[in-house]
Amino acid sequence: MQEDSPVQNENTPDTTQTAPPRRTGRRNRLIVLGAAALVALGLGGVAVATSGTDHPAPAAVSLDAQARADSASRADRSVRESSTPVTPSLSPTPSPSAVSASPTPAKTAAAKAKPKPKKTTKPTPAWVDPMPGAAVTSCYGQRWGTLHAGIDLALPSGTPIHAAAAGTVTQAGDASDGYGNSVFIDHGNGYLTHYAHQSRIAVTVGQKVKAGQVIGYEGATGDATGPHLHFEVHQGMWNQIDPAPFMRARGVDLGC
Repeated sequence: MQEDSPVQNENTPDTTQTAPPRRTGRRNRLIVLGAAALVALGLGGVAVATSGTDHPAPAAVSLDAQARADSASRADRSVRESSTPVTPSLSPTPSPSAVSASPTPAKTAAAKAKPKPKKTTKPTPAWVDPMPGAAVTSCYGQRWGTLHAGIDLALPSGTPIHAAAAGTVTQAGDASDGYGNSVFIDHGNGYLTHYAHQSRIAVTVGQKVKAGQVIGYEGATGDATGPHLHFEVHQGMWNQIDPAPFMRARGVDLGC
């Protein structure tokens, strides 16, 4: 037996055809919203890209850092306005130790030009000691029953003997009578001096000598027990007088 198929009424709504359009409308709205969102994102990216290309965005500045910079600038300006400008030195200032170690400045030309005092040379006296510093071993006078006609002056052998005054050598050699090597000097005023017992004679007959000039060297030639100078003063040849007062009157003390 064949079943009858239901008879569709024209006024009865067709549920199989109206339900799908309702779901489709929601999907379409979602699609439209998604597309709008994509378009908005695209436009935003273009705006950002365009803005980044034409006008660089300013860097973010910290308000706190800017305030510190302003404060430092004001402080620096205050110090510069209140302090005295200092001119930089081309070379470092030397320390006190370096200054003390520096060499003493050279003397000025004026100091160098200061005239030096002239050296004054004392003139040689007219009469001098024939053997300065000698010890007196015998004076003028009687000795062992005979006249000792001079003064004996002793120093080590070889000590220089000096002319008592300026004059001319009249004798130089062995004078005999125990005097040994002797020198006689005529002083041109009537007086002669005699220097006996020399080890070596340094002048010759006729030679002009000055006061204090070396004429020979002490010895023990002739009748002498040791080296010494036998000094005599003659008032005319072989007229011996006491040398002590004669030389003392001329500023020389022979110690007798």
